[in-house]
Amino acid sequence: MRQNMVDIKSKSITITKQCELLSICRTSIYYTPQTSFKNKELMDRIDELFTEDPTRGTRRLRAALHKKFNLTVGRGKIRSLMSRMGINAIYQMVKTSIPDKAHKKYPYLLRNVVIDRVNQVWSTDITYIRLKGGFVYLCAVIDWYSRYVLSWRLSTTLDTAFCVDAVEEAITKYGKPEIFNTDQGCQFTSESFTSVLTKNEIQLSMDGRGRALDNVFVERLWRTVKYENIFIRGYETVPECRTGLLKYFNWYNTQREHSSLKNNYPEEIYLGHIALEDAA
Repeated sequence: MRQNMVDIKSKSITITKQCELLSICRTSIYYTPQTSFKNKELMDRIDELFTEDPTRGTRRLRAALHKKFNLTVGRGKIRSLMSRMGINAIYQMVKTSIPDKAHKKYPYLLRNVVIDRVNQVWSTDITYIRLKGGFVYLCAVIDWYSRYVLSWRLSTTLDTAFCVDAVEEAITKYGKPEIFNTDQGCQFTSESFTSVLTKNEIQLSMDGRGRALDNVFVERLWRTVKYENIFIRGYETVPECRTGLLKYFNWYNTQREHSSLKNNYPEEIYLGHIALEDAA
């Protein structure tokens, strides 16, 4: 992320000037997420329940928190924490994320489209990652056809910069897709994000009314990452989490069998070593 590029100890250029050149807020350099133990516990429990069943809204989450963890929490509190975590229940609704009315929205382009090749459709999303003493956000870019994770970033703030960094890295390494699909969250409708795609002549597609499950490939990725890595490892710090995820995503791409890929690896499909229709 851009925050990591700032040299706080530099004597030749001020932190303010570095932030200005990198187009980031100076306060983000010193920011670490702060939350009370009670809120942290609730957010971790909500994360577990939401990962288990992302169709749970505030009503069902309130019931599950009480039944499974003996926690009595109001729906308003749950709604506030979900907003802070950047998550929304998946069901057919007008808004699939938190949009910014000032941002341009793009039409959904994938209705009845058959996904039959790599680099046809990429997509991205953001998820909450819990740490022992706080939390961070994870953004990843995935190829729909092969399930290959093209790039990812961690951030201590729910901003746009780390999403832009992830997309720019994916394009630099792997070229560009025909279509890039996202939800209508403010990070993905912002000019700084959409301009990366438009300048590369990539078609933008955004989930709209009744299209809440269209980013299901990324949602499945989040579930897999959390159950196979995050919940098991219990990372304590951001550097530890970043190192662990680096190892995990390498294994996910190159050594984890996928039933949807006929038990082949994403890398084998993405790089063309195996044709999916011919995979045994």
